Amino acid sequence: MSENKIKIAVPLMADEFAKGHKPEYLFWVGSAGAFDDRYKKVTREFVKILTYLKVDYAVLGTEETDSGDVARRAGNEMLFQMQAMMNIEVMNGYVVKKIVTCDPHDFNTLKNEYPDFGGNYEVLHHTQFLQKMIDEGKIKIDSGIFKDKKITFHDPCYLGRGNGEYDAPRDVLKAIPSVKVEMERHKSRALCCGAGGGQMFKEAEKGYKEIFIERTEEAIATGADIICTACPFCMTMMTDGIKYKNQEERMKNYDVAELVSMSLGL
Repeated sequence: MSENKIKIAVPLMADEFAKGHKPEYLFWVGSAGAFDDRYKKVTREFVKILTYLKVDYAVLGTEETDSGDVARRAGNEMLFQMQAMMNIEVMNGYVVKKIVTCDPHDFNTLKNEYPDFGGNYEVLHHTQFLQKMIDEGKIKIDSGIFKDKKITFHDPCYLGRGNGEYDAPRDVLKAIPSVKVEMERHKSRALCCGAGGGQMFKEAEKGYKEIFIERTEEAIATGADIICTACPFCMTMMTDGIKYKNQEERMKNYDVAELVSMSLGL
């Protein structure tokens, strides 16, 4: 299906609720998905997939504020609780039951930390959602646009070690005809990209090498053409690493959703 056949009109939760309709899923866009130029592309590709699948979903739009993940990791507990309670009030007002998000940090916060404040939802990371759609036969990838490409997957900390999810992204990649290779450190032993826990927003500490460079070198050592990520922070760090190592001509960084969307011809 070509892009011009898909007319994207992202539904707003407020509009749907006013019509007496309660969407099955809330798509939590997240701060990166809304404001980061590179990750906005991931948001668009995932929306294309949702539209292609005719998923019953909506977004909060301007009613969505930051999940509070970075505030809590950085030690500003008061700000986190204010953000969490505001979001929960809005979501509970719309009787939200299921949430899907492309950000592992928001996934972790919404799933594991919001229940303490009365926010109880079934939360899926977008790789888990895509795995579900593939398992149910709703996504079938016949395209061979990546069949000659070698792909390595970088585990996001908050999806992998934080929530024990290693299979979903790999199962989705298995459905895309291509060559898969693992970095020396992967799954529970995977190296952090260096941006989580608020590190994205502070200066590097003393040391002989930054973490994202170490991780990029591991990816380059696999001979992969594509570093696949599933997190906005990881995407920023891996993209920077590719540039730092002067590999832009040889190596690309894509999110899992982008690879699925491109493989479906959306």
